[in-house]
This record gives sequence, C-alpha cells and structure tokens, in this order.
Amino acid sequence: MIVGLDCVAPEIVFDDMRAELPVLSGLMERGAWGKLESCDPPITVPAWSCMMSSKDPGTLGFYGFRNRKDHSYDGMTFATSEKVRDDRLWDILSRAGKHVVALGVPQTFPPRQVNGEMVSCFLTPSTDSRYTYPEALKEEIREVVGDYMVDVPNYRTDERERVVRDIHTMTERRFALARHLRDTRPWDFFMLVEMGPDRLHHALWRFYDPNHPDYEPGTPLEAAFRDYYRYLDSEVGSLIEGLGDDTALMVVSDHGAQAMYGGIQINEWLMREGYLTLVDPPTEQTPIGRCTIDWPRTRVWADGGYYSRIFLNVRGREPEGVVDPADYEPLRDELIEKLEALGDEGGSSIGTRVFRPEDLYHQVNNVAPDLIAYFGNLGWRSIGSVGDGRVHVRENDTGPDDANHAKFGISIFAGPGMPAAVPPDAHLFDIAPTVLTALGVPVPADMQGRSLA
Repeated sequence: MIVGLDCVAPEIVFDDMRAELPVLSGLMERGAWGKLESCDPPITVPAWSCMMSSKDPGTLGFYGFRNRKDHSYDGMTFATSEKVRDDRLWDILSRAGKHVVALGVPQTFPPRQVNGEMVSCFLTPSTDSRYTYPEALKEEIREVVGDYMVDVPNYRTDERERVVRDIHTMTERRFALARHLRDTRPWDFFMLVEMGPDRLHHALWRFYDPNHPDYEPGTPLEAAFRDYYRYLDSEVGSLIEGLGDDTALMVVSDHGAQAMYGGIQINEWLMREGYLTLVDPPTEQTPIGRCTIDWPRTRVWADGGYYSRIFLNVRGREPEGVVDPADYEPLRDELIEKLEALGDEGGSSIGTRVFRPEDLYHQVNNVAPDLIAYFGNLGWRSIGSVGDGRVHVRENDTGPDDANHAKFGISIFAGPGMPAAVPPDAHLFDIAPTVLTALGVPVPADMQGRSLA
C-alpha cells in the first residue's frame, strides 16, 4: 500500500509536528524514513507519473500541467493521462496478474483499464464525467460517500475558512472511499493520493511558517493548519489499521513546500531587456496569452507558474522565428547568466537557477521549454502576466498563493520487503522499482531508479 500525501514537506512531518502526528511518527519508529528527492520540476504533474514510471519528465515528454503541443504559438495542452505513453506501476502489475487499486493519483484522468479499480484525480472535470474504471464504480462511490470530491474548488481565494472546510470534506470522503475499497477488493497493490496538504499549503502557508514575509502568528488559521495535519494523520491511521504483517506500507510525497516570497514577471523582464515586443502593450496586468506578440521583433517569451518555461523564437522552427540557429546556444547562455544574476528589488541575489532541459533529462521528448528557470530556487513564482511595468511583485496573478514547491518530499517505509534505511540520495524514481521488487515482479530495464530494499 502506498499512501501518497501531495506536497508534504519533511520539515513538517520529521521535525516541527512529529510529536503531534502519532501515526506517522509511529511508522517512522518501526520502519525507515527520510527525505525523497523530487524530479525537475518538482510539480504534481509530472512528479507522480515520474514516481510511478521511474522516468524523468523529459523521457515522459511533459514538463508541467501545460505543455506546448507543437512549435506553433497557439497555446498549450493539458497533460492528462492520455499524454502518458510509458507504463506506470498499475500497468506493469496488471499485466503480471496483480489486482491494483489506484485512487486519486494525479494524471489518471481519463482513467485507463487496469486489472482492478481506478478512481481518477483532480484533473477530473466533475464526477458527472467518466472518472472511474470500471465505469460502474461511479455508482458505488455515490452510495458509499455521496458527493465525492476530486478537488477543492477555487482554493486560490481569500475565503480561507471555506477552503479549510472543503479540504477536510475532500479528505474525509477520499479516505472513506479508500477504506471501502481496501475492504471490498482483493488487492495486491493499493495506492491513494490525497491532495489536501497541497491545497492547505497554497492557502495557509503564511499563517504557519514564520519565514513567510506575510507571516501572521497566533491566528485561528495557524491552528487550522496544524489541526488539518493532526486530522490527516488520524485518517492515515484509520486506513492502515488492521493491515496484516504481510503488508508493505509506504507513505510518500511528490515534493515539499516552502514560503513564496514574491514573483518575477518574466515577460516584463524580457520586454525591458529587449527580447520580447508586444503589438499593443496593455496598461494593466494581463496574461501573456491574451496579448498579441510582435513575433518578427521577438526573440524570447515565457510562461508563468511555480517555475518558468522560457521559449526561443527560432528561425525554421517557430512559424515566424527570428533567432538564427547558430545564435541559439549563445542566446541561451546569455539568458542563463542574466536571469541567475537577477536579484530582488534591492539587487540582492535570490539564488535563481536556470537549466537547459538536456542537462536535466535522459531524453528530451515532445516540445520542451528551451530553458527552465527556478526563481529564487523556487522561493519566487514565475508570473507570466504583463502590463504594469513591474518585474518584481509580491502577489500572484492567478489568485492568492502562499507557498511554492520545494525539491524534497517525504518517504516512510514499513513492513516486509521495505528498506531498512533510506539512503540520503533516495529519489522518487526509486519507488516503483522498490514496489516491483517487493511484489516479485521484474523491474524493467529502462526504469531510472533502483529498489531501495
């Protein structure tokens, strides 16, 4: 059984709240635990698919929720399950005759046929859609939990008390369904991913973390943050209660969390530096996708998000490309040097890191960004909007957001076939080989991780 807790940070579970989480701390005492390095970028999509396939985002061919579908300029496509061409754990185990249950694992909408049951993830438009396999499972879910919640609606909002209530409801129903499936299916492999911690962090991190620039100590929302973690711990306890000694258990997260200090309006910077030109520049903050870019006068543009995807307008590749292919590498070098030197409002370094995809991945498939930028090493968000002339901002352009992601999540192992210790270089690529080895199924040669046991 894998209990996946999206975005849970080692600093919370292993340090700050360890004494308040009796279930997780008890598992740590009787098993092995340690930090788990995420992929690049450490984002829910692609991280869970990287974990389940033991392959990096470049090999899988998607680099976030939204990806360029080709080298045209007309938008992005969402990385649904249909974009996943490689086997994930449930595919391999299904072919090996193992009964699998996968509940809420990101990037499983629309669900695929498995030898068992699949309930898809937060990408599900609504529970009116075909979000289960087999499809008849949808009616069973309604009978068990009523209105199943795939996600918290509109969690980037000032209605934080409402968000907290919705997170509790979503978690309660997910674990109720998990217990039902645990008890009614003859499973060999069971996996649940709960999105509640991620939504909590984005909504309430400033009330929890004294390092956040807008930290407000001693508020009811700080208590609500900690209350949710204690509640989540109890739900994990109710799910694993009664599992036999023959059950191997993993509790993992796909990445961690950290305070978001601000944002870099990357396209404003590109305009200021002469890389990007708009036909009719807006005078108020406007998403770059709603602006008309003057392509014959543009060499570089970018997309916002927890990290920045930077694209070069290359002659012979993009429809109106202007960057000579011979200038491609010098331009990337120039951008890396300038962006890594871009400090805060006062010019002090924020520790930005910029990567070439081919330096991160075994392969670079489909249409990758030309550069990947972590502003402030993910302490600052990439803001794609333009119009107000600012490079540095303190607010997010898609709604209130307190947290960005961090490179390390958690891993806790207990039971037969699980590692006796977690090595310091443990990576989420190692989870799938560890599961396969524990279940006696051969590990495919193209997996990038290794069994930790």
